[in-house]
Amino acid sequence: MINYVSTRGMEGSFSAAEAIVKGIADDKGLFVPTKIPALSVSFDELAKMTYQQVAKLVIGSFFSDFTSEEIDYCVDNAYDEKFEVPEIAKITKAGGANFLELYHGKTAAFKDMALSILPYLMTTSMKKLGVDKKVCILTATSGDTGKAALEGFAGVENTEIIVFYPKDGVSEVQRRQMVTQEGKNVHVYAIEGNFDDAQTGVKKLFTDNALKEELASKGYVFSSANSINIGRLIPQVAYYVYAYSRLVAAGDIEASDTINITVPTGNFGNILAAYYAMKMGIPVSKFICASNENKVLTDFFASGKYDIKRDFVLTNSPSMDILISSNLERLLYHLSSADELRKLMESLDSKGEYKVSDSIKAGLDCFYAGFADMDLTCDTIGKLYNKEGYLVDTHTAVAYAVCEQYKNETGDEKANVIASTASPYKFPRSVASSIGLNPEGMSDFECVEKLKEFTGVRVPKAIDGLESREVKHDKVFAKDKMLDAVEDALCL
Repeated sequence: MINYVSTRGMEGSFSAAEAIVKGIADDKGLFVPTKIPALSVSFDELAKMTYQQVAKLVIGSFFSDFTSEEIDYCVDNAYDEKFEVPEIAKITKAGGANFLELYHGKTAAFKDMALSILPYLMTTSMKKLGVDKKVCILTATSGDTGKAALEGFAGVENTEIIVFYPKDGVSEVQRRQMVTQEGKNVHVYAIEGNFDDAQTGVKKLFTDNALKEELASKGYVFSSANSINIGRLIPQVAYYVYAYSRLVAAGDIEASDTINITVPTGNFGNILAAYYAMKMGIPVSKFICASNENKVLTDFFASGKYDIKRDFVLTNSPSMDILISSNLERLLYHLSSADELRKLMESLDSKGEYKVSDSIKAGLDCFYAGFADMDLTCDTIGKLYNKEGYLVDTHTAVAYAVCEQYKNETGDEKANVIASTASPYKFPRSVASSIGLNPEGMSDFECVEKLKEFTGVRVPKAIDGLESREVKHDKVFAKDKMLDAVEDALCL
């Protein structure tokens, strides 16, 4: 049985179901598995499996308190015809790389891969634990998590979901996707601040004991749909295992060959999932951590010092406009101890920085980190399209640019899987200008039409017709008034 403990040393261990419902530990730590399960099938067997079969294998291994019937129920309902390609996670070859397209779900972003299954994991966990309260999902988003969580939990019995997004920190397409969301149990609020402000505010709400007592008296418990929730993180491991299986199936690599994985990185959950896949047994040489101009992670991997005392930059890859990468805490826990990790997090809270020990730094050797500024991001989109006929979004372009930096520096030509995290139509203005179209004077939705006419690339159902949908959520709160938003949503 695999149980879950807090990164910050809170006493006791928890079942997967308990960790999923709680979302975050009472000591502000994140739940981590007591061990990483090994893959129970060979790479040749993996190559014959569907996405659903791989997901059942991976998720079932981590969530060992779930029965096989419960895992089947969750996976079969999550990964069905709501995805626009039968592979669920499709690999496209271009520019010497393997792009793992994770954006074919209901909201055209990689968050669908986990947030399609989290509601089923959450409600199943509640039944297993006999929880008779409503779960209130609190989520901060830098653009994509919010819509995917709203879509996943809309109409789900015994849940309310509250999403906070930075008012000026998401694309117009991302904003419209959220503010037009239907569902009696969904609540969307803009905050006057950046993503880090929203994320910090959500963590404070989670640890506000007076609020938790008031909610309990009203029949609610808190949980999260961010990747701080282990039920959100673990399903992401599956698509890296699946990606490796597809390369074997296609004959691009031999079973047991080593690959590299490149991930555009903000909150560190997506690349941590790749690390967990390696720990399960997928042979990975380097994890290439790609950042935009908010390059706190690039500097960290170079120096061992994590320092958020810097200017926050609004970029053309807004889902990575993050300075506090929450899931890095989980990686550091695996490389140290709860006592050491707690001191690092206390330093981050009090001083805005921490420096890891030499032993932790040695454990980071499998990571390479680089960044791409906005000009390089646009240049990369243009070159990929003009040379390869392949259209990518800004975040995927950051990943490809940093992957190319790594290859040029090292000469490493191993097969490389790049996590392609969003449809190019989610950021149409930046993408259009990058391939030579002039978006000046056009709305984002006019840019969508222009891109479609010029490239012939299909517009995802999630975005097609979005501009004509009714706005249902238009409230804005100051970053220190998020409690007021919760009270507004739940009529406290």
